[in-house]
Amino acid sequence: MRIDILTLFPDMIKAVLGESITGRALENNVFELGVTNIRDFAENKHNRVDDYPYGGGNGMVMMARPVCLAYEHVKTKDSRLIFMSPKGKTFNQKMAKELAKEKHLVFLCGHYEGIDQRALDILNPEEISIGDFILTGGEQAVIPVCDSILRLVPGVLGNEESKDEESFENNLLEYPQYTRPPEVFGMKVPEVLLSGHHKNIMDWKRKESIKETIKKRPDLIDYEDLTDEEKNLIEEYRKNF
Repeated sequence: MRIDILTLFPDMIKAVLGESITGRALENNVFELGVTNIRDFAENKHNRVDDYPYGGGNGMVMMARPVCLAYEHVKTKDSRLIFMSPKGKTFNQKMAKELAKEKHLVFLCGHYEGIDQRALDILNPEEISIGDFILTGGEQAVIPVCDSILRLVPGVLGNEESKDEESFENNLLEYPQYTRPPEVFGMKVPEVLLSGHHKNIMDWKRKESIKETIKKRPDLIDYEDLTDEEKNLIEEYRKNF
């Protein structure tokens, strides 16, 4: 997979995606990352890429031509262009899985008051949001989206199985996690996790995932995926919650 990010602030992207798990995967050529500075495509001596909005209003608007030229610079036959925008569909794990299958993703980051609509009309990008709130720029939004996608790319995570047990897999939140020592501040690790009994441990994890989901995100539950025993567990838990 290759990811290209079109931005006015390339160092913000490199500083995060170039570290930790994604940074190691990048060094090992598991994926490719290109960060393109839209200012490089300005057509004036001051490298200016924004101007005052027609019709008045606060702030500045990014010009259409530099944005379009930047995309043409990185575009391939496999490119899928995504614009980080509060007007877009809310990003979720299902979308991450879909995008992780692509060969080439290009993310366009807006800034200031947005991008000249003509650029968006020409490029016709998909629009993705990370929630109903406003950030100072698309860079802060694209980083978690890219991280979520990249960890699903084979070879990025050290343990490929770990992603299968995390929150939002199978419409459930992840079960509680524990590590050494077995007792802290008088609180003990659940005995079943120390038992070494694989089936009992897996049953515990499943039940705890259901409990976590009912408690914190009941909207995620898909009852068609539950057994009768698990449905009864939910009813019992609700009575005591």
